Amino acid sequence: MLLAAWRFNPRIAGLGAWTLSYGFALLISLNLLLRAVAPELLLVLLAQFSAFMMAYLNLQGTRAYVGAAPLPWRYGVTGLAAVLASAAYFTLLQPNEAMRYTLISLVLGVLFLLCARSIARGNIWDYPARYLYALASGGHGLFLLLRPWLFSLDKQGLLDTQRAIAVSHIVVVESIVAVVLMAFCIVMLANEQVTLALRNIADRDPLTSVFNRRAFLALLDKAARYADRMHFPLSILLIDLDHFKKINDTWGHRAGDEALLHFVSIAQGCMRDGDVVGRLGGEEFAIFLPNAQQHEAEAVADRVRRAVEAVPLAYGETRIGLTVSVGVACRLSSETPELTLHRADAAMYLAKRNGRNRIELAQPSQLGSAQGPA
Repeated sequence: MLLAAWRFNPRIAGLGAWTLSYGFALLISLNLLLRAVAPELLLVLLAQFSAFMMAYLNLQGTRAYVGAAPLPWRYGVTGLAAVLASAAYFTLLQPNEAMRYTLISLVLGVLFLLCARSIARGNIWDYPARYLYALASGGHGLFLLLRPWLFSLDKQGLLDTQRAIAVSHIVVVESIVAVVLMAFCIVMLANEQVTLALRNIADRDPLTSVFNRRAFLALLDKAARYADRMHFPLSILLIDLDHFKKINDTWGHRAGDEALLHFVSIAQGCMRDGDVVGRLGGEEFAIFLPNAQQHEAEAVADRVRRAVEAVPLAYGETRIGLTVSVGVACRLSSETPELTLHRADAAMYLAKRNGRNRIELAQPSQLGSAQGPA
């Protein structure tokens, strides 16, 4: 199942490591079939090697999935060497099955708990698969830490004859449930990534990665409804890059694309937490500012205008100066967000007519005076 998921979704971070992890889990199962024919030391080393690699690669896959840096390779090599050395020591030099079992249980338990800690990020309602995986991995890790004490670790060895069968059944069943549940969670996580990618394609402008017109207007409508319920103000900035056609005609469309990316980077650095920017089309952008009065929105607009003017676009060895014209509108009581956006648009066109590189404040009387599409 994981091989098929990896085959069709090779770009999903962590999926390859997870699949390889379950390959080592398969070796653990095959190891059980060799107990009657292979030497004890070989079986012990193979089992502990496979178990460590399964847990370690599971952790690496989890970290890759959430965008965390991979653990340095020396950590894995050192951990594996310590596990194999202790296994050999307690098999040949000082035979002690209980100690060997306890040590590998503690190592694996810690690795699976680290997996749970790494994946449990974001809102649980937005990422339920992550928390289900964290529950499965964390629960398995806790069981691994506790399972040595399920057995009788007395002078007779790891298991006493009365409890060996019952406790062994518990260990086997728990492992089956945990491993299978985590595998299904991994497939759910792969599906989560595919869904997020499709949503990103639907909601984001492919060049600048800000919200596209449809998504921006949908979010603006939600923000307006929330502002009505909470009696908060809502302001909108309508921003247009000045003389953008000249950039395309002089330096080419690639320079125009770089100019748009340059503007977005600057604008996002000037926005407040919670402000939302979208590209409405061409060189026209909009920002809505929840809980912002007109004078607060004007201050943000002025920061954007000044920053764009102060930082020219570096295009090769050329420095291309950019400026913007901005219209600012604060939503009136019970006004639809579309009307507010139209008033901001009208103010932006007024800024264009008045010389560009300036800010104009929308007035109620400006409704319908826009000389271009909103």
